[in-house]
Amino acid sequence: MTNEAPTLRGSWEQRLRALRHIPALIRIVWRSGPPVICGVLACRLVAALIPVAMLAISKKILDGVQAHYGGRPLPPHFWWLVGGEFALATVGGVAGRAIGYFDSLLADRFSRHVSLMVMEHASKLDLASYEDPAFHDKLERARVQATDRVAMVQAIGSVGQQMMAAVSLSLGILWFSPWILVVLVAAVLPAFLGESHFALIGYSLNMRQTPVRRKLDYLRVLGASKESAKELRLFGLSRFLVGQYEQLANQIYDQNVRLAGRRLWAGAALSLLSTCGYYGAYAYVVYCTVTGAMTWGTMQFLAGAIAGTSSNIQNVFSTFSSIADQALFLTDLVEFLEVGPKVHSKPDAIPTPRPIRSGFVFDKVTFAYPGNRHNVLDQFDFRLEPGERVALIGENGQGKTTIVKLLTRLYDPSGGRILLDGADLRDYSVEDLQSQISVIFQDFMRYEMTARENIAVGRIEVARNGAIVRAAHQSLADQVIDRLPKGYDQQLGLRFDGGVDLSGGEWQKIALARAYVRDAQLVILDEPTASLDARSEYEVFQHFAELTEGKMALLISHRFSTVRMADRIVVLENGRIAEEGSHHQLISLGGRYAAMFEIQAASYR
Repeated sequence: MTNEAPTLRGSWEQRLRALRHIPALIRIVWRSGPPVICGVLACRLVAALIPVAMLAISKKILDGVQAHYGGRPLPPHFWWLVGGEFALATVGGVAGRAIGYFDSLLADRFSRHVSLMVMEHASKLDLASYEDPAFHDKLERARVQATDRVAMVQAIGSVGQQMMAAVSLSLGILWFSPWILVVLVAAVLPAFLGESHFALIGYSLNMRQTPVRRKLDYLRVLGASKESAKELRLFGLSRFLVGQYEQLANQIYDQNVRLAGRRLWAGAALSLLSTCGYYGAYAYVVYCTVTGAMTWGTMQFLAGAIAGTSSNIQNVFSTFSSIADQALFLTDLVEFLEVGPKVHSKPDAIPTPRPIRSGFVFDKVTFAYPGNRHNVLDQFDFRLEPGERVALIGENGQGKTTIVKLLTRLYDPSGGRILLDGADLRDYSVEDLQSQISVIFQDFMRYEMTARENIAVGRIEVARNGAIVRAAHQSLADQVIDRLPKGYDQQLGLRFDGGVDLSGGEWQKIALARAYVRDAQLVILDEPTASLDARSEYEVFQHFAELTEGKMALLISHRFSTVRMADRIVVLENGRIAEEGSHHQLISLGGRYAAMFEIQAASYR
C-alpha cells in the first residue's frame, strides 16, 4: 500500500491539472459554432427543470385524488393540472430530440474545427519535429482528439443539465429531510472514486500503447497497399506481417481485458453500495407514508425526487469523472498546439532581396541532425552566385540534401552561418525566403488530385491555366497529360474513383512542372531525372537551360551526364568540399570526381 499511495496521489494531481484545459476546450467549442451552442444550452435548461415541475404537479394531482377518496371534492383546476403534466411531458420529449439534433450539429462543427486547427498548426512546424518519433506519438494522439473529444463536449453539456436537475430535485428533498440527501451523496461518492481510479489506469495504459498502435497502423497499410503488393507476393511476406500484427494486437487486447475485468468487479461492488443508499432512503419515505406522517402526493414527490436525485448525482459524478478522464487526453491536444517551430521568422524579419545580387554563402557551417552527434557538415564553406548553375555530387550521406534543407531553412545550422546578400539567412522572413526557392526532391509528392492541381501546387496562390500549360510543356509533362482521358482535369492516383496511375517517370515530369510554374530565383533539383529514361532525361535538360536562365540553380544528381551541364561541380566528402570546378577541370585533376566518372563510364563500354 505504501508504494501505491504516492502514485495514486500523483495521478489525482495529474488529473486535476488536466482540468485546467477545459476552459480552452470550451473556447474552441464556442468558436466552432455559437448559434448551435446557444440552442443546445436552452434545450438542456428546459430538460433539466421539467422533472421537478412534473413531480410538483403529480403531487398536487395525487393529493387531490387522496382527498377525493376521503369525501372532499376535487381541487379547482384539477384537470388543468392533468393537462399541464401532459404538456410538460410533450415539451420534455421535444427538448430531448432537439438536444440530440444540436449535439449532432455540434459534433460535426467541433470535429471540423479541431481538424482544421491540427492541420494548420502541423503545417507551421519544421522538419525537425517530423523526424522525432515522440512527436509522431503526440501528433497521432492530437489527430484522435479531433473526433474523440466530441464525447467530452457533449459530456460537459450533459453534466450541466444533470447538475441543474439534481439541484432542483435536491431542494425538494431538503424541504423534507436534509439527511436523505446526505445519504444519497455519500453512497455515490465511493463509486465515483473507484471509476476515477480505473480511468487513470486506463489513460496510462493508452499512453503506453500509442507506439504499438502506430506500428499496427503501419503493418495494416503495409499489408494492403499498392506500393508493397509486389514484394509481399514475391517475397511471401504476408504470413510474416499478419503474424506480427496478430502478436501486437493480442498484446493490446490482453492488457485491455485485464483492466476491464478489474474494473467490472470493483464497479459492481461499489454500485451495490449506491443502490443500498437509494433504497434505504426510499424505504424510509414509504414507512413515513404508511404511518400517516405524509400524504400520498408527498410520497410520490419524494420517491421521484430521491430516484431522480440519486440518478442525477450518480450521473454527475460519472460524467464529471469522464470529463476529467478525457481532460487527460485533452492534454495531448493542448500540448501539441503549444509545440512551436524551432525555425521561424524574427519579429523584424526582412524580405528576400529581389533580385538577389551576391548570392548565398556558407561560412564555416556545421550541422548535425537532432538526436545525432555525427556532423553531416563540418566547417563547410560554399558559395552560390546569381546566374550560376552548381552541381553537388558525392556518395550517399555526404550532405547534399542537407545543404538544400539549410538553404531553404527547413533547418538552421548547428554552427557557423549562411549569408544571403551579406545578411544572415535567419534575418529573413522564412515564408518570403521559401517563396523565392523552387525545390523538387527525389522523393517528391504524388498528389492524389487532378493533373492541373498537381502542377499548380508549385505556386498555388498565383498559378493560372496559361502558366500551368507552359510549365507542363517545359517539363515534358504535356506529353503525359495529352494521353489522359480528361487531360488536365484527370484525377491522378488510384485512391479515388476515376483515377489513373502514372509510371515513375511520368509522375516525375509532373513534379518537374511544379518547378517551372513556381518561377523562383533559386531552382533546386534533387535527383530530378532519377526515374526518367535516357531520351527523356536529355529532352528535360534541353529545357533546363530555359528554366534556369538568369537564375541560381543547384543540381544534385548521381548521373554524370546530367552534372556535366553545370557551370561548377562540387564534390562532397566527409562534410566538406573535396574538389570543385568544371567537368573538364575535374577530369584533368584526376582526383575523386575523375575516379567516380570513370566507374560510371565503364558500365557503358
